[in-house]
Amino acid sequence: MSCSSALDCFIKKYLNSYQDTLSEFPRYYPLGEASICIQGTFDANSDDVVFWQPVKRDVTANFSNVEHALNIQLHQDIHAFYGQYFSAPLPFTASFGYGELIQAWNQADFENLQQNVIGHLIMKQKLKQPLTWFIGVVGDGDEMLTVNNDDGSVWIEIPGQKQSSQIAPSLTEFLQQLSPMITPPVKPVEEIATVTEHPGIGQRIKTMWQHLSRKK
Repeated sequence: MSCSSALDCFIKKYLNSYQDTLSEFPRYYPLGEASICIQGTFDANSDDVVFWQPVKRDVTANFSNVEHALNIQLHQDIHAFYGQYFSAPLPFTASFGYGELIQAWNQADFENLQQNVIGHLIMKQKLKQPLTWFIGVVGDGDEMLTVNNDDGSVWIEIPGQKQSSQIAPSLTEFLQQLSPMITPPVKPVEEIATVTEHPGIGQRIKTMWQHLSRKK
């Protein structure tokens, strides 16, 4: 099975879990950010929760601009993982705990995600560590789920450190380990003088990136 197919399967299980358990779509706080994922009407001035579902793109997006900017070759799974869907974060449970998978809510979010990936890769280069790119977070702490760019294996990583614990030899096998987690939406808390560029998980990645930057 390919990474694309494994992601398709997990998202199908995710939606089926909500339908089977709650007979509804997942809920999410978009914080004024429009998306084709939203089911029903959308008011950009409202901070209410919305129903949503992942929407597959007509054409898979890619990270060729990131590769060109950094003059590197990214593992092919990054295109399949991030370029297939528009989606809110996807909570999951697994043998190693629980977490969320990152996805792009809309095109602007995808472009912001690319910039965050560039920042992460540059920092790994400065720290003279093997190149990785993130796909999610674990639990409520600073642990990230990252992919080793050389061989595509999936690991737990703490900002500023090398990958510490291997979870799966490939992104495909990692996705096959996951079970959808049904959970109420949590409205992000915006601190004073802080701009939330991406609701929810994106802000957590941004916070981790700021933590990593302080280690330069």
